[in-house]
This record gives sequence, structure tokens and C-alpha cells, in this order.
Amino acid sequence: MLSIIKTKMKKPSVSLLSTKAHLESIGLLSLKPYSVVVDVYAAMHRGNIDNIHIPHSDVYFVRTALEKHTGYWFPLDAVEKAMVAEGWRDRKGNRYG
Repeated sequence: MLSIIKTKMKKPSVSLLSTKAHLESIGLLSLKPYSVVVDVYAAMHRGNIDNIHIPHSDVYFVRTALEKHTGYWFPLDAVEKAMVAEGWRDRKGNRYG
């Protein structure tokens, strides 16, 4: 009988203050919480795209500005949460969150 040996893989070291290059080197740049692409494609495949949260484009612009000024690539959910806490509003003046 064949037995499968399970090996524990060491989880990559990631902190809130990670650079884009570091995240890319460990294969996390295209995964949640840094990207929603995988979740969007999975939801499209399952046919429930209405049940997925896609951050507003402002969140992506703010994250890029943060990277430019700090050198760190922040998770989308952390950026969005901070924007809501600071009173982020849409063009019509409606508050998010």
C-alpha cells in the first residue's frame, strides 16, 4: 500500500510592511489580500459574481500612492479600511462603509 507523506511547508514571512518585489518573489502578489483577481475568476466560474467584494478604484489609486511614498505594498482591505476610517466619500458625497 502506498502511503502519502505529508510535509509541512513553511509559510512565507509576510508583514503588513512588505515591498511589492518581496511579495512577488514569494508568490503572494496575485493572491488575497493583495489582489482580488483569483477571487473574481473563481466567482465567475461558480456563477456568483454578485457575492464578491471588488474594491473601489480609489482604493487602488491610494495604495499606489502609498507605495510611491513609503515603498511598501499594502493589502487592499487594509487600505480600504483606513480610507473608510478617515471618512472617505464618493463623488456624490456619500460615505462608504
